[in-house]
Formats: sequence, C-alpha cells, structure tokens
Amino acid sequence: MNFDILNAINDALWTCVVIPMLVGCALYFTWNLRFVQFTMRPTMLRNLFKPSSESVESIGNEKISSFQAFAISLSSRVGTGNLAGVASAIFVGGPGAVFWMWVMALLGAATAFMEATLAQLFKRKGKDSFFGGPAYYMKYGLKRPWMGVLFAILIIYGFGLANQLVQSNTLCDAIGSTFHIPVEYAAVGLTLLTLLIIFGGILRIARFCAWVVPFMAFGYILLALYILVINITEIPAMLSLIIRSAFGWEQAAGGTIGVAIMQGVKRGLFSNEAGEGSAPNAAATATIPHPVTQGLLQSLGVFTDTLVICTCTAFIILLSGLYTKEHGYDGIILTGHAMESHLGSFGGWFLFASILFFAYSTIIANYFYGETNIRYITNKPWAVFLFRLLSGVMVLMGGFMTLQQTWSIVDLAMAFMTILNLIAVVWLSKYAFRLLQDFHKQRKEGKEPVFHKEMFPEADIEGWD
Repeated sequence: MNFDILNAINDALWTCVVIPMLVGCALYFTWNLRFVQFTMRPTMLRNLFKPSSESVESIGNEKISSFQAFAISLSSRVGTGNLAGVASAIFVGGPGAVFWMWVMALLGAATAFMEATLAQLFKRKGKDSFFGGPAYYMKYGLKRPWMGVLFAILIIYGFGLANQLVQSNTLCDAIGSTFHIPVEYAAVGLTLLTLLIIFGGILRIARFCAWVVPFMAFGYILLALYILVINITEIPAMLSLIIRSAFGWEQAAGGTIGVAIMQGVKRGLFSNEAGEGSAPNAAATATIPHPVTQGLLQSLGVFTDTLVICTCTAFIILLSGLYTKEHGYDGIILTGHAMESHLGSFGGWFLFASILFFAYSTIIANYFYGETNIRYITNKPWAVFLFRLLSGVMVLMGGFMTLQQTWSIVDLAMAFMTILNLIAVVWLSKYAFRLLQDFHKQRKEGKEPVFHKEMFPEADIEGWD
C-alpha cells in the first residue's frame, strides 16, 4: 500500500470536507439545542447512575443500564487516542493542537447528543438487548436502506477492523518495551484474550466495560492531578504556550496553525468520536424512559474523554518538555518518556497498565460496534463468526505495523463515516429537537420524562411502547 497517496487523500478530505462539516454541524446543533451540552450538565450527572426504568419494556432476562451503555461507548472513546493520539497531535501540530481538541469537544458534545438521541429513538428489539445506531436511523428514520448498508460497511471496516490496528499496535509496543517480549508473542497473546471476550456476547461486553472503564479512568486522572501538583508553578506558562501556539503569529506565518487545527480535530475526533457515528451503537442498547436521557449521557462522555482524560495526557507531555521535534518522540513513546520524566520508572509501569486497560477495552468496544452492524446487514450466524475471526486477525496484524501506517488507514475510515453520519443526523435533526422540547416540557410539569412512540406516528419506531 502506498501510504503517501493515502495521506494525500486524507489531507484533502479532512481539510476540504470533514473539518468544515464537523464545525458547521456542531454549531448548528449547539444553537438549536440551546447549548444543551452546557445548560444540562447537572441532569447528565443525575441520570448517569439511574437504574433501568421499569416502565420500559425489557428484553430478555437482563437490561443494559444507562451507565453500562455509557461505559461501553466510553471504553471505545477512552483508548490509545487518549495516550498515543494526543501525543501524535502535539508532536505533529504542536501544543496548539490541544486547544483545538478542546474546541471540538465543547461543540462536538452537541453532535454526540443528537446522534445518541436518534439511535435511541430508532433502536430495535433483539434477543438479549436493544440494538441500533446510524445504520438503523438511516434505514428506519430516513427510509434509505442503502444508506444504512453503506454506513454499516464503513463502520465494520473503520471500527471493527481498521481501528483495531491502532489499539493493537500501541498495546503491543507497550508490552514489548516494558517486558522486552517479541512483538509476535505480544500480538498472539492479545489476540487470544480478545477472542475470549468477543465470543461471549454483548452482555459480557457490557459487564466487562462497566467494571474496567471507571477504574482505569479514575486512576489515570489521579496520577495526572499528582503531576500537576508537583509542577504547579509551571502550569500558567504551559497554558499560555497552548494559547499562543493555537493563535500565535509565528505559527500562522509558518503555516503550522493549520496543522495544529487539523491534528487537534482529527485526533480529538478519534478520541471522543462525536459525529463519527460509532458511540450511537452503544447508546441504542440502554433501557431508559426517554431517548434524551441517553443523548445527555453521551454528551457527557465527550467531556469526560477529551476535556478530562485527553487533557491529562496533554498536560503530562507539555510539562515534561519532551514534545519538541529535536527529541523525536511520537505516539506512546512520547507519552512514556513524559511519564518517566515526572515519576521515574513507576511512570513507565503505570503507563503500561493504563495502555493495557485503555487499549484492550477499546478493542472490545470496537468489536461490538462492528458486530452490531454485521447484524444490520445479515443475521446469519456464520457472518458473525467470520467477523469475530477477522477482528482477531486485525488485532494480530496491528502488532506488526508502524504507528503512522495504522493512523493513515484509520483516518480514511473516520472521514467517510463522519461525512455519511452527519448527513443523516442533520436530515433527522427535527426529531431530536422535538424530543428535547418534550423532555423539558415534562420536567416543567413535575414529571419524570417518559417517551411514547405516539409522539411520532409517522416514524417507524419499534423499541418503545
């Protein structure tokens, strides 16, 4: 594969199409939702730990709670993008890339609300749980089955297969550098562990993610706070550096301000997935009383991922001073050296533990997104079985590729997924706007908001009473 040609295609797509669409749609949603990602933050937190509503029809013997669905999507968001992705963004785009990550998270949270709410509205009933996502709201909301099939193929390729390369590559590098294990052994071991989980089904995935994601995220945040405390006198200069690099005349004159914006948006999207169409697949599985409830939680997930965890990584790297080109560190290697500069050998071991949890849980969640869309195309058991094997093969291959090669493949997948998904979300936006109005109306009347499908008699809604 000629990666120079692939990189040129990626640059053209992102510069001319994806970034303008992401920013334009995020502004449109933010305005029409009346800045929901800021005004309803307390409601997001209250809804996080609410049990599944008994007023909503259950599927099977178990329900996937709002928190479990949030954890599945967060486990895909919180992965190597938070460690290797942030490091690559800073290495290529400079400290200013961090600022543009923040901007896209603040605006993209509205986009995350939209796609998750629509996924809940048009979800379908499965044997053990609800399921849905962009392919389903394209088919049942837009009445465009061909569009749903195209998106399903893109997400199967992008998340179920290509995205696994980055996660596996980073994790195998971490295992190899920490334990001096040959990459082929690390790749084989990781593949076997992955197959063990993904052959267990969605309920096992939900339980696994609900346990591991809060644990790994909380530990990582605590460590970052400690590093900030021991470097507290340097924080003002670091923040000034981020702002100057995002808007400085030197960066603009040298053309690097554009690189900073592109890297911040690309790696921010890879990490928080707002608008990409992946997280709605998890959002659709929750058993909740109103679609807006899950929309709010997925909006919270964007903040958690980018404004908290990605920022932790960025601050660790910038405070180390090792991000400049003369050091030549990129990806997880840069993050590892930054950790060790603050904490010594403990930093390296803690980073390995973080990578183990972050990357492995993301591999599992990415697989789930792929399987959901395999089932959209066909319910044949052999198709799901074959996809599980292919997913294992991609995890294996990731250990043998370079980081930049894996990024090139993933960036192309992200671009096409985002374009198609945003078209559908804008097209269906009237439903999400009306749902939020209904949610506010019921709360003003002193009710716990509950949705009934009679609100949209013209829509093909199956997962609601």
